[in-house]
Amino acid sequence: MHLSRSAAIAALILAIPLAAPLAASAAPPSASDFSGGHYVIDPKHASVVARVKHMGVSLYTLRFDTFDASFDYDPAHPESTRLSASVDPASLDVNADYAKQFAEEFLSASKFPKATFTATQMQTSGDGTGTMTGNLTLMGVTKPVTFNVTLIGAGHEVLPIPLGRRAAGFEATTTIKRSDFGSTYLINDSLVGDAVTLQIEAEFEKK
Repeated sequence: MHLSRSAAIAALILAIPLAAPLAASAAPPSASDFSGGHYVIDPKHASVVARVKHMGVSLYTLRFDTFDASFDYDPAHPESTRLSASVDPASLDVNADYAKQFAEEFLSASKFPKATFTATQMQTSGDGTGTMTGNLTLMGVTKPVTFNVTLIGAGHEVLPIPLGRRAAGFEATTTIKRSDFGSTYLINDSLVGDAVTLQIEAEFEKK
């Protein structure tokens, strides 16, 4: 039986004050905080953001609105975690009407409609941080890339059952050279930089 909207809000109001002291006193999250299984990204609570130097004076921020990812996790062997992800380059969003033009000029989106990443190696430090190395395929070119990964939190959400979910959230960052993948449009320190910083915020739901 589903709770009504008002009942759910009331339950949340009651649950958050009870959960807050526990969260404040808890140790930093670690890979052992969540159970093994298959996890799928929640696109409503995730983002894929990139930053690149613009005209030699600022960092231009853009994002991709269409993406997917999943991973399989074994708490006894976190290093064996297998993750795969994809991004639609045509979903480039620069908060302007020339986003589609940019997707073509910088990423040849119509020719290469999908960018993918497949993790091949995970290393954890035990304090909720680690690295994820894998193969990034962009514009038809595949190169090894290593992300620095931070576990933001894991476990059952504060919403009471059955509304709450088993979930885990991560931040992953890396810097790539777009020229390594064939994106050379306007590369110049005074125009658009070569180095691109990727920042991914991802909440995964256990299925």
